Amino acid sequence: MHDAAPPSRGNIAAHLAQMAARQPARPAVICARGRDASAEIAYEQLTFAELEATSNRLAAGLDAIGIRRGVRTALMVPPGPAFFALSFALFKAGAVPVLIDPGIGRDNLRGCLSHAEPEAFIGVSRAHAARVLFGWARRSVRINVTVGSKWFWGGHTLSGLMRKTTSDQHYSAIEPAPGETAAILFTSGSTGAPKGAVYTHDIFLAQVEQIRRLYRIEPGEIDLATFPLFALFGPALGMTEVVPEMDASHPANADPANIVGAIEKFGITSMFGSPALINRVARYGEQRHVKLPTLRRAISAGAPVSAKVLERFAAMLSPGARIFTPYGATECLPVASIGADEILNETRHRTDEGAGVCVGRPVSGLRARIIRISDDPIDAWSDALELPQGEIGEIAVQAPHATRTYFDLPDATAAAKIPDPAGGGFYHRMGDVGYFDRSGRLWFCGRKAHRVVTPQQTLFSIPCEGVFNAHPRVFRSALVGVKRDGITRPVLCVELEAGSGSESMDAVREELLRIAAAHEHTRNIDTILFDPAFPVDVRHNAKIFREKLAAWAAEELASGKAQ
Repeated sequence: MHDAAPPSRGNIAAHLAQMAARQPARPAVICARGRDASAEIAYEQLTFAELEATSNRLAAGLDAIGIRRGVRTALMVPPGPAFFALSFALFKAGAVPVLIDPGIGRDNLRGCLSHAEPEAFIGVSRAHAARVLFGWARRSVRINVTVGSKWFWGGHTLSGLMRKTTSDQHYSAIEPAPGETAAILFTSGSTGAPKGAVYTHDIFLAQVEQIRRLYRIEPGEIDLATFPLFALFGPALGMTEVVPEMDASHPANADPANIVGAIEKFGITSMFGSPALINRVARYGEQRHVKLPTLRRAISAGAPVSAKVLERFAAMLSPGARIFTPYGATECLPVASIGADEILNETRHRTDEGAGVCVGRPVSGLRARIIRISDDPIDAWSDALELPQGEIGEIAVQAPHATRTYFDLPDATAAAKIPDPAGGGFYHRMGDVGYFDRSGRLWFCGRKAHRVVTPQQTLFSIPCEGVFNAHPRVFRSALVGVKRDGITRPVLCVELEAGSGSESMDAVREELLRIAAAHEHTRNIDTILFDPAFPVDVRHNAKIFREKLAAWAAEELASGKAQ
């Protein structure tokens, strides 16, 4: 047990202590917890002082049972008071939370836990039942804590840990050593197996400060939490986090009435949502003429957000409210940011012409470079790697909030990081391609792995898809490559807008082929297939699994259903 002392300024949990001292009685977390007797959504809350006190009690309890500095700890608890309190408790104790989105699927979950080898597992009853049933991390886990009812697996309970401490429990957050691991955050695995990005406290602190400055977030704001990992920053920034009634693992299935209801009930000023969630709320608002006058900032990330969606959502907001679409990844977020007004008034037109998606200017303190495309590791940074302005290449970034390694994956780390001996740091290869325009804005052209290399040219997904997505009947499209007789052939897969009948497909296909022929970079696309529902990632419900579409397209072509 640690002696009482002021919170460490080097520990991300210190932000919570500071905010608790500044605004102790203000709600830090407000969470939906089902329906009351009148069928209305009921909420429970913790003030900043209560969240700080609860996390201190839990840090002491966890420390007492061996979950302390350096102990990797799988945390599988849905958004709610326990999730926030446990997260800050683990940071205070110096334990290393292993955060994996359950929406990545059972096989990926098992693989991530097997790879991370957590010594401790904190989860709700259902998570523990799955752990035992499917053998998750069976060889490494030695300490269990159940949030809720403990069944047959033994170990400790959250309520039991709380009973062993007092309401005025003091706990001093550990002072992290330089480069000490704070957490392991697994990527979504949208282009391969998920990888654990290693976060240090310094990276978290730099990320929180970057978000605060970039979006001018102030203590006292009220934020709608629809993505748990992003929501974790709310209390650290002094924002009240409101968790609506929804399954955070499936944002595209959220009931928009619950989202709108929470915004109206609590006077939400800021929200983060995946493109799929923003689209769902925007369509709801359009149909019912809903306005959201308290909302002054919305942030959407995880995949490009179409101008159509931004337009619908912007119509719900008051003049002066802003929508931002930051660009980044688990390994480095944010990299760049742009406002919807700039997209709708200017860059959308270039996107529709095949220029890619503008993601704005690099954030303060970050260096972004465009380098020649390579699928091989790069041993050291050289200015000779850079391409001229306007030329499409790999996006590489250097920033205080960029992660340095993947957990226990030296080959993946070597493939993604470029040492910079002269600067003493490194560049992270985003795995994306893009270019800079004349005004210094970054344009996203898709994943490097999704480029289609044909004998005639290299096609990049986003610029090609942009010209087809501008068609009013197209909801989204995906460029894939299909090999036939040893030659890669570009194929465009199309998901039509809801309500489009199958009888219109031939007409739409002809129109899309004419669009393809009218643009230099798409003129070799002569095969179009219609898929009723694209396979997408569960986390954001927006990243298209082009690998699965490519396999489907190959089967369709081989069967003779399309020529």
